[in-house]
Amino acid sequence: MIKNRYEGKFIVFEGLDGSGKSTQAGLLAKKMNKNSIKSHKTFEPTQYLIGGLIRSFLANDWKSSPDCLQLLFAADRAYHLEKEIFPALKKRINVVCDRYFFSSFAYGALDCDLDWLIKANDNFLLPDLTIILKSDPDICMKRMAKERFSVELFEKVGKLQKVWENYLRLVERFKSEADIRVINGDRPVPEIFEEVEKIIAGKKIDGWKL
Repeated sequence: MIKNRYEGKFIVFEGLDGSGKSTQAGLLAKKMNKNSIKSHKTFEPTQYLIGGLIRSFLANDWKSSPDCLQLLFAADRAYHLEKEIFPALKKRINVVCDRYFFSSFAYGALDCDLDWLIKANDNFLLPDLTIILKSDPDICMKRMAKERFSVELFEKVGKLQKVWENYLRLVERFKSEADIRVINGDRPVPEIFEEVEKIIAGKKIDGWKL
């Protein structure tokens, strides 16, 4: 995997759907911009053509093999890097991303070989920091039930528990090459963000203030 050589930092939030990762990513980007630190918030799957195909697949609008889905994720990520992430980092803009390749690994490993998944993403950018929110699958499902009319492909308690176990495997596997922090996502939003702020402060981003 490629290490970031630009001055802009690449920060990723990961976790189960309903863990609060999107909320925390949004809060971080907002705080950076408030402090006059240039940031760009983005997400995966993207809003582009391939990302739309993925979302349609997850909503059960069409079917194909698990390998096909994961190759779509990789293609969407390649375009995401080319279209948004690298251009921002080159301009010294910090990129805050809601999901990245650890999601593909954790969710995809339910049906695909993990080593194959990692190999398919081997030439992609390694985040400067990955924050994974640990949240109880039952709580995640309750949160999602309040916000959505339908449950997507992976969003059932049993599957979410296995996905979380995969996240823990990934933390162990990548601990020597990636900066990964696992934090409790079952606390009040401000309390979680306070911990996020402290982690970001340790990354020594120019202009950052608690």
